[in-house]
Amino acid sequence: MRRIKKTVLFSVLIVAVCMIFAYPTKIKAEKPDTIADGVYIGSVHVGGMTAEEAAAAIDDYVAVANQAVITLSAGEKSIEVIGEQLGIHVLDANVVQEAMDVGRVGSLIKRYKDKKDLEQGAKVIPLILNVDTATVTALLEEEADNLNQDAVNNGLVRKDGEFQFIEGAQGIAVNVTDSVSIIVHSMNDGWDGTDTRIELAAEIVEPLGSKEELSKIQDLLGSYTTNYSDSTQNRCTNISIAAGLIDGTVLYPGEEFSVAAAIGPLDASNGYELAGAYENGQTVQSYGGGVCQVSSTLYNAVILAELEITERSNHSMIVTYVKPSMDAAIAGDYKDLKFVNNRETPIYLEGYTVGKNVYFNIYGEETRADNRKVTYESEVVSQEDPPTQFVGTADPAGQISVAQSKHTGYVARLWKVVTVDGTEESREVYNKSTYKSSPKIVNVGTASEDPNVTAAINAAIATQDEATIYAAVSPYTPNASTVINPAPPAVTPEEQAITGTVDESQITNGEE
Repeated sequence: MRRIKKTVLFSVLIVAVCMIFAYPTKIKAEKPDTIADGVYIGSVHVGGMTAEEAAAAIDDYVAVANQAVITLSAGEKSIEVIGEQLGIHVLDANVVQEAMDVGRVGSLIKRYKDKKDLEQGAKVIPLILNVDTATVTALLEEEADNLNQDAVNNGLVRKDGEFQFIEGAQGIAVNVTDSVSIIVHSMNDGWDGTDTRIELAAEIVEPLGSKEELSKIQDLLGSYTTNYSDSTQNRCTNISIAAGLIDGTVLYPGEEFSVAAAIGPLDASNGYELAGAYENGQTVQSYGGGVCQVSSTLYNAVILAELEITERSNHSMIVTYVKPSMDAAIAGDYKDLKFVNNRETPIYLEGYTVGKNVYFNIYGEETRADNRKVTYESEVVSQEDPPTQFVGTADPAGQISVAQSKHTGYVARLWKVVTVDGTEESREVYNKSTYKSSPKIVNVGTASEDPNVTAAINAAIATQDEATIYAAVSPYTPNASTVINPAPPAVTPEEQAITGTVDESQITNGEE
């Protein structure tokens, strides 16, 4: 019985082979170096083409796919890219060879099946387009800001001495790893190389701060104020703008706050005006002049609240709206005031101006003992009184003018003092600050028709001695002594708090 079955099977195979070679096919004989007619690679007909021609046709197809617009969306946000930006390429590099092999390569049965497929219409070899995962990953990371939707944290607003809760909104964050997989699958799953839209994988980002958590913000943790009554109108404007941009900030546990980021950019587009500021030892006009008084006032409220200071710089020269070592300069991208909410609950920053005073209050949940008090003491360690510098100019002989007022240099430190029930418990140096000195510069004219006069004045200037210079120019400048050595200005109470003899000309509007 077993022998009969083998004989029958062998007979069937013989018949099949005979049919393959004897079947009266309608297939047109193909040239040995061309693809059989009716063969497609994807949607590209390559029948009758050589391998080189078919490869070129596939390259043309990929080139078109590389210009297709692919919309990548995440929630309400989306970006448009072209296939080229995803690194589109053919997944199987052997498709042309597979096309060449149709009806020529394989078992007798496979070749017979290929010929039957061609008789009935076409033989299609799958063309799968793929993307470069590294390229797609880099693209999604680069476009994160254009795809992600930041959550709007729940917040507070303080009106008439009471806090009001402000509900935030959820955000969306693109999951890059999962989104890359989705894009790869979309390209592999029969994409025809035309414009398409792909929904990316995204995760909901919940806003920070529950109503219960924010309700704990009730206690005043630190408060400070400074006065700017002698400021110009422009400087007053700048202070008001900067304080308003900080006002209402809710800082959650572990978050860092940057004053420069909050109030910037310091330019006209933000409403800032030109006002005095320090630059290279001189007072110049700069947009935002005065904002350093805002950061310095906030700095003192922050240290009284005992938040963690992560960045603080003193001014290059002394200011008088706060004592030495109690200032915090803002300058370009190299000086900033930054601090972290190191508490376990959120805090609220309140900033405002009234009657040319700027105020900062920091609210939160007070956990420090009632009998514990923190204060800060400024100490001047040393000071440097710069000499007057006389400079010869091409002005008429004897003409004298003050080009720059002097700035006394200081080395100072700030002490943090903690008392419990009125008894000092600790005293430690909190920071150290060095303020540069800057000489008073007096320009002295030397130009004269008489070369002897010019020579005599230049010789006197070379000595840098006031009496000698006065004697040389007095015949040409009767009031030279009052210009070179004017009467000292009145000393303000703030200046007396520094050393008792600070030149009023040192009061400036900010570092930048």
